[in-house]
Amino acid sequence: MQAAPGDPTTATATRAPSALPSTLFVRPPTVSGALRALEELLMRRGQRTARRNAWTAVLEDRRRARDRREAQHLLEAAAAPGPRAT
Repeated sequence: MQAAPGDPTTATATRAPSALPSTLFVRPPTVSGALRALEELLMRRGQRTARRNAWTAVLEDRRRARDRREAQHLLEAAAAPGPRAT
């Protein structure tokens, strides 16, 4: 006995194999998704500039901290009694 044409048990066996897995589902693009992608494309350069500026600020803060430490050592050495090495 053959199964009825609408029988779901034989529908998968007779279907032609696909290159894509059956679990793959691609959503149609939405307006918000398109706007998000456009924003990412436009802001990419700005984000790079912001990161570069932030890293420059970090390096500048480190340089100022090193200068403060050196100045502090010089002030302590000048204030200390005893022979001065110059």
